Amino acid sequence: MSTEDLEKYETEMELQLYREYKDIVRQFSYVVETERRFYLANSVDLQVRDAGGEVFFELTLTDAWVWDMYRPARFVKNVRVVTFKDVNVEELDKPDLELPDSPRLP
Repeated sequence: MSTEDLEKYETEMELQLYREYKDIVRQFSYVVETERRFYLANSVDLQVRDAGGEVFFELTLTDAWVWDMYRPARFVKNVRVVTFKDVNVEELDKPDLELPDSPRLP
């Protein structure tokens, strides 16, 4: 496989992942970013650990989707991630689940 073919393949896979992400993102409550991967999850447990003065993060995600074009199975029941880099966890906004401000009376 040539370099050009590999780049084309990676571009196509990233586009496929993005389309999949857009279709499923509303099924999840959290977005989690680590230095290696991007996750969607419904439950996140983040623990900061200290091992002899060296700090690391331990994440446990349940009902997760893993952004990785080289994984054939992106939906997983449980994921455990250990990283020494920063971790970003954001709660997703669910505007379609919000109640209206006030009912309109005739």
